[in-house]
Amino acid sequence: MNTTFALKTTLLAVALAVMPLAHSAAMTKADKIRITAEYKADKAACGSLAGNANDICVERAKGKEKLALAQLEYAYTGKAEDHNKIMKAKAEVDYAIAKEKCDDLAGNPKDVCVEEAQAAETKALADAKLDKKVGDAQTEAADDKRDAAYKVAAEKCDALAGDAKTSCMSAAKLKFGKN
Repeated sequence: MNTTFALKTTLLAVALAVMPLAHSAAMTKADKIRITAEYKADKAACGSLAGNANDICVERAKGKEKLALAQLEYAYTGKAEDHNKIMKAKAEVDYAIAKEKCDDLAGNPKDVCVEEAQAAETKALADAKLDKKVGDAQTEAADDKRDAAYKVAAEKCDALAGDAKTSCMSAAKLKFGKN
């Protein structure tokens, strides 16, 4: 009787531990379906507009979908690289919408509008690149700090002898991720 109870309890614990993983993957798929459905609804709403207003509306719908998918990916992975993709997507979406708005103009005002849109995109992409470089620099700095701390620990281990030194070095390697 106790063995059966223990087995059932173990199976229940495993099932409860795995459920969030399955729910997370299903949630992502459901979110993608929701984002696609919103895009289709937004695009359909543009049908009542004519000319360039329709084009602007469609660009907004596309941009909203692109940005939502990038945000979903980042929420799922949490990677700095995916955060950078959000920044790039936002820059590209803003540019596409701004450029489409320029189509309502003609001559020099249109040229100025397009140049302003391109300048805004270039600035946003540069900010995204800078954000990535700062993240890379932070990672490199953390690696340098860890290496320096390991060297200090290894130097302290050198003062020991025999098994104590071996044990100390093993602990230092483990602590600082060295092989």
